[in-house]
Amino acid sequence: MVKYFSSVGFLKGTWDQVSTAFWQRYPNPYSNHVLTEDIIFREVTPDSCLISRRLLTKTSRAPRWAENFLPTHKARKAYIIEDSIVDPQSRTMITLTWNITHTYFMSVEERCLYSVNSDNSNCTEVKREAWISSNLYGLSKPVQKFGLARFKSSITKTMKGFEYVLARMQGETPTRTLAETATEKAREKALAAKEKAKDLAAQAQKNQYV
Repeated sequence: MVKYFSSVGFLKGTWDQVSTAFWQRYPNPYSNHVLTEDIIFREVTPDSCLISRRLLTKTSRAPRWAENFLPTHKARKAYIIEDSIVDPQSRTMITLTWNITHTYFMSVEERCLYSVNSDNSNCTEVKREAWISSNLYGLSKPVQKFGLARFKSSITKTMKGFEYVLARMQGETPTRTLAETATEKAREKALAAKEKAKDLAAQAQKNQYV
């Protein structure tokens, strides 16, 4: 079974601005989880399309119980391949990303299409699709559910990061509000507390049978 997700979003910037900002979006205040980005391959085709492949290193926040299925030295990092095709003639940019680590635990494939919004040429439309799967026997459904929730959260950060970079490119002074920072920290603490509670409950249940 594969869990499918799709959405449509909009960025306040022309396609030219967005396709330029795409290469400048790290670092930004919403991308602390992105550690490194490296170009593996890049080529300009005869019809002027830019084809690229990059390797991204990101922090990986798997549930505490899931760390039992991951190598200790790799449980906190994930490596992502990102392919992209920028077509200035059709004014489209297509990106394909997928993880190459922890694939047995969970695999996430994403396809994004950036194009000029038909109603407003100063706005860029982002059509996003994702496929989330897991080969973890007996736990694939909860893993997929966890993966989808985390993926939706990452979309919010990605779009806010894009908006931050676009504002900076357009000469504005982007700021991250104290409320946003406090809310994210509170959410992270709540998530950590929830995972700790699950661990304690699981340990207590285990001790009943010892």
